[in-house]
Amino acid sequence: MARDGITFGWFLPSSGDAVNLGDPKGRIPTTRAMLDEVVDAVDNGGFKYLLIPVNTTCWEATVLASYYIARTRNVAPLLALRAGYVNPALAARMFATLDQMAEGRLCINLIAGINDDEAVADGIGDVKAVRYEKMDEEVEIMKRLWSSTEPIGYVGKHYRVNQVVEPKPFQKPHPPFFLGGGSAQAAEISAKHSTVHLFWGDKPDVIAGKVRDMKALAAKYGRADALNFGMRLQIICRDTEAEAWDEAHRLIAGAKRFDFVNMRTGAAAVEGIRRTSDANRRVWELLEQSGDDMKIHPHLWTGISTVRIGAGIAVVGNPQQVAATLQEFVDAGCSTFCLSGYPHAEAARTFSTKVMPLFEGHIADRLPAVA
Repeated sequence: MARDGITFGWFLPSSGDAVNLGDPKGRIPTTRAMLDEVVDAVDNGGFKYLLIPVNTTCWEATVLASYYIARTRNVAPLLALRAGYVNPALAARMFATLDQMAEGRLCINLIAGINDDEAVADGIGDVKAVRYEKMDEEVEIMKRLWSSTEPIGYVGKHYRVNQVVEPKPFQKPHPPFFLGGGSAQAAEISAKHSTVHLFWGDKPDVIAGKVRDMKALAAKYGRADALNFGMRLQIICRDTEAEAWDEAHRLIAGAKRFDFVNMRTGAAAVEGIRRTSDANRRVWELLEQSGDDMKIHPHLWTGISTVRIGAGIAVVGNPQQVAATLQEFVDAGCSTFCLSGYPHAEAARTFSTKVMPLFEGHIADRLPAVA
């Protein structure tokens, strides 16, 4: 049975959408009209947050978040803090100002970046381990700046900050932090700072074990009960199971394996990502294990991972089967779901009208709370 306090979020495809990931003619370019349609579906569909991505093919996330904060009334942007990209005092002002303007509709996504090559191309020379070190300091600095009325006198390995900032966030003590990462370093920082630790798609029993491990890690910081857990998943939902599987197979028909639609370098990005992304290595491990039908569970499918980096595990089925599979993750300890599907506006409307009602009475009326 579903637990109370479940939240659903959706993904904004700011690098372009698609009706077929294997056919260039099936791609939908990024335009304001396309983004508006997705955001309208999400804002009016009962979703609590909107993940705005930041890879190199995407439109700039902070600008999009600012625009859609003004244009929406319900959904909260889940906006990235990219380690090493912005001075933490400036980041504290930016996030607090957005939170004030949105009257508490903001979440912060802690991002170290998917590989070192992309960071170097952006002019950021730090390896991923250093970016995580900076992330830890950046979050600590922001928390102190948001809670202090005096200069904070922070001295760390990477930053020295002795400032006081205004405004303070609208949400108290601050907006919720999300972090999704598969490395030990990511887990440590999430245990220390996150409101929500996001797992990419995996088998529900594996996720249950990861939840237990993360709770034990968070206990070191006195946060065993403060950390929430969520899943980052794709959704392919149709009225019947047969229609859903037909759509899944059609979605990647004709695609070249590892010719990624969301990376400029396509297949050339694979080795760089393998070197630096534990989460992607796990997704590709599941793909290898899934066999010809690409299933790791009766309704969990790895096919999108052949054409998309990041979260490529999809829940496939009719509304009842999709809801039952999500319930398995709820039973494993997860309370929030960050979702996407192709094309995104249509998939969001399908989920909100056909799947979300199956969780009626168990959906939270607010964002995950900072504890």
